[in-house]
Amino acid sequence: MGRETLEVALVRAGSAAAASGGRKRIRVNGVPRRAASLATAVRVVVFAPEEMLLIAGSPSLRRAALDRIAAGRFPAYGPAVSTYTRALQQRNGLLRAIRDETADRAQLRYWDLPFLDAGGAVVEARLRALGELGPALRAAHAEIAPDEAAAGLTLRYLTNAPQRAGESAREALERRLGETAEKEAWNGTTLVGPHRDDLAFELDGRDLAGFASRGQQRTAILAFKLAELDLLAALDGRPPLLLLDDVFSELDPDRRSHLVRRIAELPQAFVTTTTLADLDPALLAIADTWRVDPTGGTTLTGPLRASP
Repeated sequence: MGRETLEVALVRAGSAAAASGGRKRIRVNGVPRRAASLATAVRVVVFAPEEMLLIAGSPSLRRAALDRIAAGRFPAYGPAVSTYTRALQQRNGLLRAIRDETADRAQLRYWDLPFLDAGGAVVEARLRALGELGPALRAAHAEIAPDEAAAGLTLRYLTNAPQRAGESAREALERRLGETAEKEAWNGTTLVGPHRDDLAFELDGRDLAGFASRGQQRTAILAFKLAELDLLAALDGRPPLLLLDDVFSELDPDRRSHLVRRIAELPQAFVTTTTLADLDPALLAIADTWRVDPTGGTTLTGPLRASP
């Protein structure tokens, strides 16, 4: 954050706020800011237990992870996603009306243009982000799991509008929109577009969701997080804040030690656990340790052990 000062205050105002525990007010350098704008002030990469769903869970989780990276890399990405989402909602509303015979197909033309323009831009940015992420992903995975380095961890973009030779992403989407027009009118919803695309984590060309152990999946997700961190750090040389919760479980001792070395190289990282004994001893040796006590109101005490 450089010289910026981030202040987050919990304010109780009125019965509604009190009932929900209050509301947050955020200021950066004393200036009120919305939470959505904090990405430019505080860049954060998070690994939590629920991240284990990233490989085998819903495609929406993988799209969201890629969208977060693309938004951090390309300033125009957020507006393109917003435009695409609005056009998609309008198209779906019209398609339902067409299915119910209360609207005409000709009305779709108005929303097809922003849908195609923004949808093509979203796909192009996602592919560009994946291209930039690829080398960092393979390097991070090889660092944590050198025994699998030869296999190579990759991310493959799975799209319902694959580009033919010479086609742009927009042109491919437009072609597929024409091919599915009858089916869309029958179903009352948009059947193609980046909102239905997916990612596959692959090791040696095989989808990790189908064959990998929990430890292999955790290693791949950690490599993804570290690659995201490296990619964002390359923007201005400032590594994002790394937050890790229950990160060492399901990792064998070798992978734990490799991960500890990686964490130790960072300017700052927060690692949380319910039991200190669960943390790698090498990490504890270089860490400041704090305890969160939830009894009688959440309090933070420490450091219990100072860094050397």
